[in-house]
This record gives sequence, C-alpha cells and structure tokens, in this order.
Amino acid sequence: MVGHVTADGYTELGIGLISVGWMGKLHTKAYQAVSTVYPELKIRTRLVHAADNAPDRADYAREVLGYAKGSTDYRAVLADPDVDVVSICAPNLLHREIGIAAAEAGKPFWIEKPVGRDSDDTGAVADAARAAGVVTSIGYNYRHVPAVERIRDLIANGDLGRITNVRAVFFNGYASEPNGALSWRFKKDLAGSGALGDLLSHVVDLVQYVVGPITDVTALLSTIHQQRPILPMGSGTHFVVIEEGELGDVENDDYAGALVRFAADSPGAGAVGTLEASRVIVGPQCGLGFEIYGTEGSASWNFERMNELQLAIGRTGPNQGYTTILGNQSQGDYAHFQPGPGNALGYDDLKIVEAKKFLVAVTGGEQHNSTIEEALADAEVISAAAASALDGQWHRVPEVPGATFGHPRAAVPAHA
Repeated sequence: MVGHVTADGYTELGIGLISVGWMGKLHTKAYQAVSTVYPELKIRTRLVHAADNAPDRADYAREVLGYAKGSTDYRAVLADPDVDVVSICAPNLLHREIGIAAAEAGKPFWIEKPVGRDSDDTGAVADAARAAGVVTSIGYNYRHVPAVERIRDLIANGDLGRITNVRAVFFNGYASEPNGALSWRFKKDLAGSGALGDLLSHVVDLVQYVVGPITDVTALLSTIHQQRPILPMGSGTHFVVIEEGELGDVENDDYAGALVRFAADSPGAGAVGTLEASRVIVGPQCGLGFEIYGTEGSASWNFERMNELQLAIGRTGPNQGYTTILGNQSQGDYAHFQPGPGNALGYDDLKIVEAKKFLVAVTGGEQHNSTIEEALADAEVISAAAASALDGQWHRVPEVPGATFGHPRAAVPAHA
C-alpha cells in the first residue's frame, strides 16, 4: 500500500516535488488543499522533499513552501524512503529522463504535460511506468472544469444527439511580442514542437476526453516570427522583451491547425472536427475553448469564461438558441468548492481536483485521473499531425491500449 494509515484513520502520503517553479508551487498548494476540500476521502499529505537545480529555489521550497528537505538533485527525492508520490514539474526536455527514473524508483508520479517532446519520449515513459506498475497522472487540468465535465455528461447521455462536428482552439498570445526572448520553448531539442505540442496538445486531450478518441488527422504548421532575441539559458523566460538584441532562429511552430476524425465506437460516433492553436495571436489571452454540435443540440465553452457554458437543446420551439448556464452543483466537482450556483472557480482549483484524482487512484480508489496511456494517445495525435504537416497527407493515429478517456471502446492492439 502507498502511504500509511494514521491512528485517526487517515491515509497519509509523503510528497516529493521535482522543480520548484510556478507549476511546482501549484502542485504543492493542491496537495495541501485535498484534505480540506475533500475531507470525506480521509487523505492527508506531508511535504517531504523538493528538488530544483537552482539552490535558491530548493531553499524556497523548504523555507517558504514547507518541505522538510530541499535538494539540488532530483535523484535525492526519488531515493527518499519517506516520499510516497512525486510531482514532476521540470521543463519538457527532462520529462523523459525524470519520468523513467521515477517509475524505476517505484514512485507513483504526477507529471506535467507534455510528458515528452514527442510520442517516442512519451512512449518510453509509458513503458517504464507499465513495467513498474506505478500509478500515473498527467497535468491536463482543463478537463476538470465543472462546465467541461457537464458537457461531457451531456454528450455521453445522448442529450445532443449524434455528434456531427467539433471546433476547438487554444489561442494564446504569450509569444505575440516579436521581441519576446528566444527561450527554450522555441528550440526543437529542448521543447520539441511549438504551439503544436505546447497548446494543441491541450486541445487534443480535451476533445478526446469530452467527445472520444481521434483516429485520423491532417495538419499544417506555420512559424510567424522566424527570429527572436537570444536569451541565455536560465536567465529569464519567453515573457522577457529584449530590444536591439542579437537574433536567433525560432525552430518550431507558432501556429498549428488540424482536421480530425473521431472513433465510430465512442460518444463522438464518427464526428469530424477542426482544431487550432496559436501562441502569437493578438487578442485572446488564454482562449482555450470548443464548440460541439449534434443532431439534437450543441454546447460551447471557453476557458476565459470558464464558469459558464452555452447550451442549445432542440431544433424547434419558442426557445431556440443558446442558454447561458452558470456553474452549479450539478457540474463536476463544483459543489466541493462553492455552496451555491454562480460562484466562480479558478485555475488553481482545477489543480486541486487533479491532485484529488491522482491521490484517489494512488490509494486504490476509482481511476478518474488522466493516465500515461492517455498522454501517449494525445502524443500520437500530435506526432501524426507533425508528420502530416510535412507530407500533406491524412495520417492514421495509432491506438494505445488503456487510453479510453473514460469512453467504452473495443480492445486495441499493443503500442508498437
């Protein structure tokens, strides 16, 4: 059993953290909140050991966040016998190495997306986790929005009829400034793809979770700003603006667009869709959203107004068109955070839901968390899109065993 049961009947889990940046802080706060937001689970966490290669961040983890130990080598966290589960919040290029090491150390892990720079990286982590038999969870936090969970239920219950087509986007302007620094996010060897892997991966996961698995894809990529000012590694982020700096080449995509088909044996029932992502768009700040159309109705949602959804049911009658539905207790985990309808949840709350799902799975409860198999299925779609962008053809997406996204599916062959 992972963790131990205390005298008052709680399952106590020792937490390890690798990389103490913004996301590492969010994971920490989420772990701490689980026992108060979900007291019925009787799960309690202890902040045991955090690591970051920057000594000041390791000190911050100990002195401010409250971890008992701080190290500059992630291996110390994995070797610590008091660490029961690990959060991996390091940059993309380290996910494969650290994910495999965590699996081999026998530590269940919650890792941020993308798990790897491509499907090969993600597949290697999946193979290691499967061989070790450890529970995994992936940082696809947008799944947990109460409105998204409600739309997923409407589709699964057939309230929208047969799903015909889907439009989904992630339009984000984090790199819209042409003089924004050439950080690791713009380098193929460090980040892999650009908007395709960073942003469209969220779109792919969201629609596969809500509608069903994607089976076929054709795509195109575009780099809008071909060069950016060079920034020394570790001295800042892509938000840093450098005027009159030496320029270096952007090696990956600013925009990604794809046409997709959904599996016939899923709630999507053979639907088609368009998916887009941009990191240089001007206007949207965090414009992740989707529109889902069916023969009996439609639903739409956007993260910038995450606490509401638009719903239309029926083709005729005096009340045709969309109705705005605010967050309420019928949606996902909403009732765990707010006592009445119309009160807002925020981004950080979604990480608490994610932490809860991970810890429930770790302690032997029902598995409602995103898994490494589902991350691999997302990565296969992204890899198929990248291949299509090179040859202009439709590409079949390999099926991944165990990647059901909660949807019933027929048995599928093993991943090659």
